[in-house]
Amino acid sequence: MIGLVAICVVTPAHDVITTPLTFSREISRLIDSRCAECHRPGGRAFSLLTYQDARPWAAAIKEEVLERRMPPWGAVKGFGEFRDDRGLTQEQVGLIADWVEGGAPEGDPKLRPSPPEFHGGTRTRAAKAFAVSEGYTLRSAMTVIGIRPGKLAEGATLTAVAERPDGSTEPLIWVYQFNPKFAHDYLYAAPLEFPAGTKIQVSFSGEAISLLLK
Repeated sequence: MIGLVAICVVTPAHDVITTPLTFSREISRLIDSRCAECHRPGGRAFSLLTYQDARPWAAAIKEEVLERRMPPWGAVKGFGEFRDDRGLTQEQVGLIADWVEGGAPEGDPKLRPSPPEFHGGTRTRAAKAFAVSEGYTLRSAMTVIGIRPGKLAEGATLTAVAERPDGSTEPLIWVYQFNPKFAHDYLYAAPLEFPAGTKIQVSFSGEAISLLLK
């Protein structure tokens, strides 16, 4: 009994575990798929690949994902479908929050899969880019494989929608609180076909976006 009392006294409150979620099982897999490209040894930010790396940052990680500042994807989910989307779903955000609030346990280290390997390189930029302004109407048919935001001010919000001649619409992108540091091309999950006469509606005046062409 004395030993149990001593343990209760010295255990910090934030180490009380109230969740079955663990770093080794759920959180490490999420980090590998959404964060490790930057948060790794030799990456652009501090490593989160081990529990020892990630645990001191647990509260900060929760805050960053709840505020949608990390991962730095930039585009709002559900407004266009992109093949390299690293943004978190609401379920994934909740998973991280629940893990942190539940004491951020490690779990069994044997359950942590091998971290992904990286071989350098960055997102490639498409060779063909067609700049358009607000209300631009396509003069010929185009196959669009992605979109590139233009020179936006930090913190700016941008939306772009394509309206085909038959009245159907296609969401192109919704950039929220633009961060120039993480500017990149957004490549669609599948090419978008637009006939001549399609109007591109952009919430900014000037050449706010470029269509990336096949």
